[in-house]
Amino acid sequence: MPLHATSPNSRPTLLVAAISARALAAAARRAGCRVLAADLFCDADTRALAARTALIPGDLRSGIDAAAAVPALEALADGEPVAAVILGSGFERQPDLVDAVARRLPLVGNRAAAIRRVKHPQALSADCRALGVPHPAFSLTPPADPRGWLCKSVGGAGGIHVAEAADAAGGPGRYFQRRVEGRSLSALFVADGRSAELVGLSRQWTAPAQAARYRYGGAVRLCRFDPGRTAMIAGWLSALAGRAGLVGLGSADFIDGPDGLQLVEINPRPGATLDIFDSAEAPLLAAHLAATAGRPFTLPRFADSMASMVAYTERAIEAFPALDWPEWTADRQPPGSRLAGGDPVCTVFASAGSAAAARRALGRRAAALSTAWQGDAR
Repeated sequence: MPLHATSPNSRPTLLVAAISARALAAAARRAGCRVLAADLFCDADTRALAARTALIPGDLRSGIDAAAAVPALEALADGEPVAAVILGSGFERQPDLVDAVARRLPLVGNRAAAIRRVKHPQALSADCRALGVPHPAFSLTPPADPRGWLCKSVGGAGGIHVAEAADAAGGPGRYFQRRVEGRSLSALFVADGRSAELVGLSRQWTAPAQAARYRYGGAVRLCRFDPGRTAMIAGWLSALAGRAGLVGLGSADFIDGPDGLQLVEINPRPGATLDIFDSAEAPLLAAHLAATAGRPFTLPRFADSMASMVAYTERAIEAFPALDWPEWTADRQPPGSRLAGGDPVCTVFASAGSAAAARRALGRRAAALSTAWQGDAR
């Protein structure tokens, strides 16, 4: 562990913050750390993992309340010998907020300049062209013919910010991207400011809803993928990470289509696949901390597949029932919660010898859970 505790018998303290900090809190525990966690929900799972939690004002669509975030994190850290602060999803939408956190707390991760380099569509497109990385066309203004184009938010996460260009308006913080047909492929990596090392690849899928066609559904860790294409992806990411000066954990999303791979996005922070790639034997947050400091790190290796998905309720629930939650769930809704149709209920996990088998097991588990809560809900 590349951190130092305040005494030989104590654990180093990590403060983690994100839209939802549960996965980061779990990863910090696997890395042997004491955890302070801040997010928009402070759900029971996060509270169980953390020594203390703090609620950051905000919501999924408008994001984290920047004015309230730094005071909330400072209050959470007050009186604690915090070794490092790690930011997850939501903060890359507001690079100035990231730098504000870094001025007040020991942030370990990317700063605003690197975040803007990979999140601004024109900057990313320029770097891709310079390095020969295939990518779809970007535009900051609405295309004359919106057919075949998507509208996205700069720094958006979770897919709910993505819409068909014909159904969306441009404006500050929005951009347009040519839609690419094919299968999603995500690459998790660790960067040290000069290059990057690939952790692994996953397939992701959406869970379309009426108002959110590209809403995040889940991901499965791949245990087999073409070695030549894997090496090509690793080379692209290492070059892009070096060009932007990225540090720590990050991920890149590709579309794998008839014309080959195309890079559609880089996320310069720990992301949605942290759960399915982390390992107590080689904790990814230990690699994140070491790489950011320019020290050697060890990455986990896997011979099987693990998958996770968000289970949503299709109909409104006035009072969510008390369930006997299986150990293969997380982010569980508490009893009595009032849910609208389309709200998340929990995250479901499954492992198997192949990606296809893991997804099948995941589907069976999600279906059984849905039957349980639909049958007992009021």
